[in-house]
Amino acid sequence: MNTPKLLLKSGLSSVIALVFMVSCKQAKSDKTVEADIQPKTEKRIKLVRNDQEKKVDVFIDGNLFTSYIYPTNIKKPVLYPLITPKGTKITRKYPLEPSVGERVDHPHHVGVWFNYGDVNGLDFWNNSDSIKVEKRGSYGTIIHKEILGMEDGNEEGSLKVTMDWVSNEGKVLLKENTTFIFRGDHDEYSIDRITNLSAPNEKVIFKDNKEGVLGIRVTRELEHPSDKPDIFTDSNGIPTGVPVLNNEGVNGNYINSENIEGNDCWGKRSNWVNLRSNIGDEKISLAILDHTSNAGYPTYWHTRGYGLFAANPLGQEVFSDGKESLNLSLDQGEDVTFKHRIIVASKNLEKSELDAEFDKFSAQ
Repeated sequence: MNTPKLLLKSGLSSVIALVFMVSCKQAKSDKTVEADIQPKTEKRIKLVRNDQEKKVDVFIDGNLFTSYIYPTNIKKPVLYPLITPKGTKITRKYPLEPSVGERVDHPHHVGVWFNYGDVNGLDFWNNSDSIKVEKRGSYGTIIHKEILGMEDGNEEGSLKVTMDWVSNEGKVLLKENTTFIFRGDHDEYSIDRITNLSAPNEKVIFKDNKEGVLGIRVTRELEHPSDKPDIFTDSNGIPTGVPVLNNEGVNGNYINSENIEGNDCWGKRSNWVNLRSNIGDEKISLAILDHTSNAGYPTYWHTRGYGLFAANPLGQEVFSDGKESLNLSLDQGEDVTFKHRIIVASKNLEKSELDAEFDKFSAQ
């Protein structure tokens, strides 16, 4: 009889199968352990949240590009600083950091911000800690409320936040939901700021005003050379003196999509404006692009040689000398969305490039 041989073969087969299964399981386990100890590849564009310091840092290829900050000593959240792909800071340091050789005017000009000079009669644009206590009832504050989401990526990273536009008494006029999209390569970075404003409690009127809406205050080297002292007044009539400073290394120049240059860009409508300069051997372009879907398109530009660079689609009566008016309003429950793109480049951006970028952006 062959029964014992059959049993022997069967038993041997079972042993071999069991050894094979154990070996496979062990191999799988070893691979799992190996995978667990392998470092995860970080994305090129990385956001780092720091609640204690009230900021979110944005890194591109390991280099700081900008930070979303919401400290208590300024009256709105801002992006600060802006840093070029070659590592040069191009936003004014005052009033957040000690600086030498910079203007110390307009303390409300901080980094990159979004607000307005007349919202139901309240001035959000000019508010700062320098406003006297007895006058603060005329000003509004934008308060960071929550970080809704953050996402790293190789092509882009994003940050979603909410804010409240409030009166000095704490009444909420506007709810803001903003998405920032960050992109970048070796010589050009960009930020899309997509801002939705809604009126939850009452009708809101953005009365035509020159102080708005998307603003950047640039470092001294990106200003136009200063040839005379000036005094500027805000929408409340408060004078601010801007003296003549040393012009060494100061070589900024605005140019818009219609090839209008310099101080003549102020008060003109245009799809985009490009501020070109150089710091040392680095050529620099800082451009803001409007979007065809924005209210008031094409935007007017509030561009000043002393370093204020702003797109203002809502100040039509001021910029047109009364020929036009908008006075954008939102009934309770209504909302409006603004889209802008900011480009920071370590090179000269040409008109053809910015025209193409504007068309691409506005198609989104």
